[in-house]
Amino acid sequence: MTIRPPLTLPRMTLGCLTLLAAMSATALAQTPPSPEPSSPAPTLPEPPQPGQRGPGGAGGTRVDIADFSVVELRGKGLHNARTTALGPRRQGGGIVIDDQGLILTIGYLVIETEQIEVVGRRGERIPAAMIAYDNDTGLGLVRAAVPLDVKPVAFADSDNVKVSDPVLVVGFDGVAPAYVVSKRTFAGTWEYLVDDALYTAPATTGWSGAALLNNEGRLIGIGSQLVPDALGASRPVPGNMFVPVDELKPILQDLVANGKRAGEARPWIGVTIQDLKGKLLVTRVAQDSPADHSGIREGDIIVGLAGNTLKDSADFYTRLWKSGNAGVKVQLDVVKGVAVEKVAIDTIDRAQYLRPPAMY
Repeated sequence: MTIRPPLTLPRMTLGCLTLLAAMSATALAQTPPSPEPSSPAPTLPEPPQPGQRGPGGAGGTRVDIADFSVVELRGKGLHNARTTALGPRRQGGGIVIDDQGLILTIGYLVIETEQIEVVGRRGERIPAAMIAYDNDTGLGLVRAAVPLDVKPVAFADSDNVKVSDPVLVVGFDGVAPAYVVSKRTFAGTWEYLVDDALYTAPATTGWSGAALLNNEGRLIGIGSQLVPDALGASRPVPGNMFVPVDELKPILQDLVANGKRAGEARPWIGVTIQDLKGKLLVTRVAQDSPADHSGIREGDIIVGLAGNTLKDSADFYTRLWKSGNAGVKVQLDVVKGVAVEKVAIDTIDRAQYLRPPAMY
C-alpha cells in the first residue's frame, strides 16, 4: 500500500466555505437519506481533488479506506426496542481503538440490538456485541468476537482543535475533506447536550459513527448528526456535528470494565422537544416513560422547571440534571391548552428504560 504525504489544505475564507456548503447541500438533496492507544498515527493520503465526488460525500474521491481505522457496523434492532424510531436496521461506521477488536461508535447505531456485525474489507462478517453505552455523551463501544486486522487509531486532544482547521471525515464507505467551522454546545431534541461539539462543513454523507481526523491522522471526533446550521443558528450552512473525543477519555476505562460510567446517572423523563425561544414544544413522549406516566402529551409546552422559567432546551437540560440523580422528583410548568399546570414527574435512569442488547 502506498502511503502518500500528509494532508495539507489551505485555510478557507467564509465566502468559499459558504459556496462549498451550498454545493454540498445540493449533493445531499440527491442522496438517500482511559489510556490512549499507543499505536502511531497513520499518515493521511493526499486530499481528494476539488470537483470530484466519491463515496465519502460531496467533494470526496475514492481513497483507500484501508489507510484508516474505520470499519462498517451493521446492526439489527430488537423486535421490542423502545427506540423504534431508529429503525430495525442500523448501518454506520465504527472506529477501531485497540488491537483486541474494541470499536468506538455513536451509540444510536448499536443500542437495543440483537445482532451486530463488523463487515471486513474482504466482505467477511464478524459477530460483535455492544459492551457499553453512555447516555451522557451518546457514545457506544462494541467488541468484535475476534481481533481485527485493522490498525487502531490514536487519540488527539479535541480541546486543541481550532475553527478553520482542515480535517478528514472518514466513514466506512469513503473519505471526505472538510473544515472545522465552529465549536459550540449542541442541544439535541431528546434530552441530550454536548459541550464544545465540533461542527464541520461542507456537509458529507456517511457521518454516522465516522471518524473525524486531524492532519496528523489522530481522532478528534465521532460522527453524530447532519445539521443545517454548522455555522450557527443565524447562518444556515449545512454540515455535520461530531462528539469530541475528549468526552470519551475520562470514562473509557469504566465503560470497558463496567459497561457504564462511574457515579450516579442523570435524571431522564422521556420527552422529545422543539425549542421555541424558551418555550419547549413537546413533539413526542416515549411510551411508558416518566413523562408519559405523569400525563405529558404531544403538543404540551414546557415553560418552567421548579418554578423557574427556561431560556432554551440547553437551559432545561442543565436545570433538570442539576435537580439531583436519577430518581429525583421534578416539577414542570406545562401549558396544556390555555392553562398552565404544575406536573410532578418521578425521573429515572434512561439505561433502565432501554432494552438490553443481545450478546454474540
